[in-house]
Amino acid sequence: MHPFEFYLKLGFDHIADMAAYDHILFLVVLCAVYRIEQWKKILILVTAFTIGHSITLVLVSLDIFSIPSNLIKFLIPATIFITALHNVIGPNTTEKSSRMNQNYSMALFFGLIHGMDFSNYFKALIMDPTDIVIPLLGFNIGIELGQLLVVLFIVGVAFLFLNILRVKHREWNVFISGAAAGMSLISMLENTFW
Repeated sequence: MHPFEFYLKLGFDHIADMAAYDHILFLVVLCAVYRIEQWKKILILVTAFTIGHSITLVLVSLDIFSIPSNLIKFLIPATIFITALHNVIGPNTTEKSSRMNQNYSMALFFGLIHGMDFSNYFKALIMDPTDIVIPLLGFNIGIELGQLLVVLFIVGVAFLFLNILRVKHREWNVFISGAAAGMSLISMLENTFW
């Protein structure tokens, strides 16, 4: 059994790994519609995503749920594509709380899907499902810390473009979401599972 610090670093490295850029790309597109002044909403979104991720890790580790890896490799870019589309053409409701609830629900649900990508490796590491608490806690704290660092960078770049360079927020959102949609579409086509 590995110590808590091992899982903390594993979670952090899982986010910071540029080879697994899909997680970072999802965070980028998730944050594209927000300004730095909305940092509390961003933190809640990121935490909802982590909660979804955690639920999947528990379900797979306890052999309650599993899904083929080729399907996961398709679904992860699909979550990025759907989020990008939602950013640009999603419902423009006058009730901001309704829009936020939709975004939280999407982040939580898509966290479930992203958690599947790492769950089999995580399951192999813990070996004994009865000892899941410390590994899960360490891993998820590491994930959350890594995500917060990535989000801090994303929001900093957005602040530079929106507040210093005076790019219009709508243009920023369309550019970032469009780029993410394009990258995810390519990945979806490369990972078709049929």
